Amino acid sequence: MIETTIGDSAPGDSAPAPRSRSWRGRLYAWYLRSDGLKGFTLLSPTLLLMALAMAIPFGIMVVMSFWRQIGFEFDTTFTFANYAAAVERPVYRALLLRSLTISSICTVATVLVSYPMAYYVAFHVRKGKMAWIILMVLPFFSSYLLRIFAWKVILGYNGVINSGLKGLGLIEQPLAFLLYSPTAVVITLAHAWAAFAILPIFISLEKIDRSLLEAATDLGDGPVKRFLGITLPLSMPGVIVASLMIFIPTVGDYVTPTLVGGPDGLMIANLIQAQFGLINNWPMGAALAFDMMLVVAVISLLYIWLTRKAMENIA
Repeated sequence: MIETTIGDSAPGDSAPAPRSRSWRGRLYAWYLRSDGLKGFTLLSPTLLLMALAMAIPFGIMVVMSFWRQIGFEFDTTFTFANYAAAVERPVYRALLLRSLTISSICTVATVLVSYPMAYYVAFHVRKGKMAWIILMVLPFFSSYLLRIFAWKVILGYNGVINSGLKGLGLIEQPLAFLLYSPTAVVITLAHAWAAFAILPIFISLEKIDRSLLEAATDLGDGPVKRFLGITLPLSMPGVIVASLMIFIPTVGDYVTPTLVGGPDGLMIANLIQAQFGLINNWPMGAALAFDMMLVVAVISLLYIWLTRKAMENIA
């Protein structure tokens, strides 16, 4: 009987399928085949800790924004009074608008300064590119406060710039707008965040296929046309990342405006810090912080959407 069964089977027939495994076995087999899932598992403790470290304070801030401060006590009655005050009071709107303006100018200035540096290393440095990048970003690993105070020395009333211009006879009186003004905040922030713009732009430029530029040259395109038609569009992902990495944190910067901004250079983060400090109105500070985060998120998403549409039209 056994011989008949074996003889009747076709030569190409496969062995009978094994019994279906349990859902746990299938899940474990899928886990073993997925390198990405195994990598995520290794990172999950750190990601979970980071998520909790961000979610818990954020949740406390959101809940507190609907309370009221009465003396040194919290009135936990649900209310929109803080958000109404944030919209109605002109000083809050003015500081938020000033913060967005200063951060936008700082973002544009930083990208314009960082792009040529990244472009030079990507296209004109043949050996030791990493050494050049390290040399460019190395000063930014020094103390943030030390760099701000260095700019105070440079931009001061009797600082390096004013003393140099007076020595050359170009000015008679020091330029007062260089320090304790929005100009000083833009200059200091642009220098402080330049490293965060150089790296993503350099990576995008480094990934550009050089054969595209060679083909454009063979077709008669000049340097300007090659740059506008090939290099700039292909490097836009790095520009977008650099812009967001500068714009988002600089809106909430309060150290730089405090040290070099003066009364005309204060930003919304300075008011938020005062609400949690001298003014002692934590719910109002939480509401202002949440409003700022919401506005920045909307602007960032709108910027990403517009740039994607523009890149699709160019392509």
